[in-house]
Amino acid sequence: MGEGVATRDLLGRTAATLAGAGVPSPHADAELLLAHAWGVDRGEVATAAVLGREVPADVVASLADAIARRARREPLQHIVGSAPFRHLELAVGPGVFVPRPETEEVAQVAIDEARRVAAAGAQPVVVDLCTGSGAIALALATEVPESRVHAVELDADAYAWAERNVRAVGAAAGRSDLVTLVRGDARTAVRDLDGTCDVVVSNPPYVPPGAVPVDPEVADHDPQVALYGLGPDGLEVPRGIAAAAARLLRAGGLFVMEHAEVQADAARALLEATGSFTAVETRADLTGRPRMVVGRRAARDVAGSTS
Repeated sequence: MGEGVATRDLLGRTAATLAGAGVPSPHADAELLLAHAWGVDRGEVATAAVLGREVPADVVASLADAIARRARREPLQHIVGSAPFRHLELAVGPGVFVPRPETEEVAQVAIDEARRVAAAGAQPVVVDLCTGSGAIALALATEVPESRVHAVELDADAYAWAERNVRAVGAAAGRSDLVTLVRGDARTAVRDLDGTCDVVVSNPPYVPPGAVPVDPEVADHDPQVALYGLGPDGLEVPRGIAAAAARLLRAGGLFVMEHAEVQADAARALLEATGSFTAVETRADLTGRPRMVVGRRAARDVAGSTS
């Protein structure tokens, strides 16, 4: 076995390689890749660099493969096998959309509403449509444990990842019933819940067909079924999701759905076009960009039918 390498030097070389490949966060990725290869957390890597510790030769060899994969712009989360979402660490990989930090604010809106319902003495009924990895559903179930959370996913690969995460997070929480996972079309599933839900939340596919993502991590690795919302504006799937939310929600229930920042006006319009929502508004993500539409289920549709 060869000699080790100083942690600081190894991080510097790794970051330089990643920067040369166009990776947008080379220094952070270098630390995270080394932490994964070494079997420690990122803080321990930083401490090792400060103290001048050496990285063992076998870890250096293992890191080399990870560096090569990241330099080819494979998502960091696929290489380390997980992605953070709020307080959770979720298993992800090929076939499932990697949860993004901006979606955490979408989850926050749903969590706040579920907490409000729980504080009033009721058990919140929540549905996450197009759940993907299960990120939003699991955040709700763990942060508002009084909730009864259902999550719907159609794609077989994504469903398998969601199933894995629901099982793991449920086991850690000591609850086999943490989330009820349903394989089905988000537009038509869980009809037994019609008119009973307090919160419906969704991060559906919404990218227009001509708007190919710039980053290779997204364009080449996120599943297309999770990206493209169909129709000329990318909002065909979101329209179906909004109609499903109108069906599922009780009067006064809250719907929140993520969209692209350029779709704010169109997203409000599609909710208003259902005739089922009041107080429709756009809300910003943590960076101040308009990234979600929120509306409450009206007691009666515009056409006059009761909810």
